[in-house]
Amino acid sequence: MTTSVSSAVALRDPTDQKPVRQIAQPVSRRRHTLASRLAFLTICVAIVLTTLAYGTVHYWALAVFTISAAGLIAFWAVDAAVLRSALVAVNRLQWPILGLIILGLVQLLPLRDYDDGGLSLSPVRALSLDPYATRLVIFQVSALLIYFVMTTMFVDTPRRLKALVRTVAIFGFVMAAFGLTQSFTTDGTRVYWFRQLTQSQAFGPFINRHHFAGYMELALAMPLGLLVGGALESYKRPLYAFAVVVMAMSLVATNSRGGIISLGAEIFFVLVVGGFGWRRKKDQPRAQRIRSALMRGAAAMAIVLVLLGGALLVSGPEVFTRFLGTPVAEDPTQGRAHFWNVTLDVIKAHPLLGSGLGSFSVIYTRYDTRNGIFRLEQAHNDYLQTLSDAGILGGLLGTAFIVILFRRGFARRDTHDKFRRGVTTGALAGCFAVLVHSFFDFTLHTTANALLFVIICAVATQDTRINTTYELRTRARGRRRRTDPEAEPAATSPPAAIGSAAAL
Repeated sequence: MTTSVSSAVALRDPTDQKPVRQIAQPVSRRRHTLASRLAFLTICVAIVLTTLAYGTVHYWALAVFTISAAGLIAFWAVDAAVLRSALVAVNRLQWPILGLIILGLVQLLPLRDYDDGGLSLSPVRALSLDPYATRLVIFQVSALLIYFVMTTMFVDTPRRLKALVRTVAIFGFVMAAFGLTQSFTTDGTRVYWFRQLTQSQAFGPFINRHHFAGYMELALAMPLGLLVGGALESYKRPLYAFAVVVMAMSLVATNSRGGIISLGAEIFFVLVVGGFGWRRKKDQPRAQRIRSALMRGAAAMAIVLVLLGGALLVSGPEVFTRFLGTPVAEDPTQGRAHFWNVTLDVIKAHPLLGSGLGSFSVIYTRYDTRNGIFRLEQAHNDYLQTLSDAGILGGLLGTAFIVILFRRGFARRDTHDKFRRGVTTGALAGCFAVLVHSFFDFTLHTTANALLFVIICAVATQDTRINTTYELRTRARGRRRRTDPEAEPAATSPPAAIGSAAAL
């Protein structure tokens, strides 16, 4: 069995005399086996089912999700056995995730000083103050890593990329319509009209309305990027625009302040950053580029104002009272400032390795200065909680992930392929929106949101195999080989590379 790695050569675009950035050499495309097709289908189905299962926050749903990740590994092994060539992922984003798993394993080591405190029970000696929760987080992150790696391996053609984007867009639209319908027909305390909630406000299939807002930020991102990038046929644009508007309105209807702020940030990102392309940067005068950026910024502001007006019509003035910070007695999330102050005390007490992945609910009570009427599971700020649970090392891993994501993502936007550029721009915008939302909430702690996030990250940083221009050149080269017997021979082993040597 062999492991294939692609090379990189400088090619010229037939419509331009300027050299094109280095891309993977267009050799014969890897054949899609039944196992490969089932793996891709599993990824698409997981996006749907993890969302429908209340966002996959219960133990039974997490167990099914973990089993599905193991199934992906089995499909990968069968695909390698059939083709006698194993796919090996080399996307750099996987290393910070793997580093977080290793950090969690270190936190499980029994290195804490033994002190029974005069009790007859044996205390926990692991570095993590909640080893059970840390093990659960390790399993969850491991499953997410598997889905990320498998997405980079099996979403390997323009056709599969388009199928994945359509799956996210269509399902996001359906969930938005379902969420709006449910919000109009219930008081926000029931999920699927039959499950009664007592301590949170539901929206759609999510128990927490803020998490639905985070999901919509990701779901509308790639369709919005395609619209702004002009990568869609004229007859598709109204459909995509309608789907994006419905998803945006459902987000606004959640009355999530963090969600509304993040949606505005996402729109600005797509309109301002998405307008810059490799050809425009080189051919347009500086004054014209600045004027174009200002116009896109003005358009972004106009869209944000329209959405705020829609929020007033759909949800009434209470959305603005929440946005301005009017206290609501029955909403425990109003005390974020106190939560963050307590979290800072936890960080000071456990600066290097943290208190343990998933241990926040246990350690919080030790430093809380209030009466503890609310059981706080999360810090409502993913950045502070990362430092609390994983310490400075976890913060460095998170920073590395963000830097690699946007550095690789912007590099992937530098392409002739409008569809790829639009998808990548939208994917980066969705990631940016979630990262902004993470300052106020913990949407990525919901498995459905985290899964869609890592899949979008994989799409944003995928290599050039999913570019339409790459596929066209591959097919043209194949035709030349069939017609010209003296053409260079095809590769002896299937070139199933995950990343090109030049790009990664």
